[in-house]
Amino acid sequence: MFLLRWILNTLVLLFVANLVPGVNFTSFWAALIASLILGLVNAVIRPIMIILTLPINILTFGIFTFIINALMFWLVSTIVKGFDITSFGAAFWGAFAYWIIIMIINYFIEKPVKAKS
Repeated sequence: MFLLRWILNTLVLLFVANLVPGVNFTSFWAALIASLILGLVNAVIRPIMIILTLPINILTFGIFTFIINALMFWLVSTIVKGFDITSFGAAFWGAFAYWIIIMIINYFIEKPVKAKS
């Protein structure tokens, strides 16, 4: 299941790079590594950032989370060679598009099966 999700996330990242101007990959391998690093960053650093920015997140009714997502997206682009983001706006819209597409995919993957009565 891990391998399937990794490949799906990589394909979504490549799709987002084609969809959002300013988000670019030089190779499939860069996308594969960026997908792995993005997963690690979202699992380790993002929760810490959410907790540290909790007051502003409460004041903005959670909208500040989109800024944190963009920062995590941008952070990964600074770590992975071959993954380039030209501006914060590109990072914001790239992270937003990535989030929407992954949310839709997760809905279909994790959709519970209804029992017949």
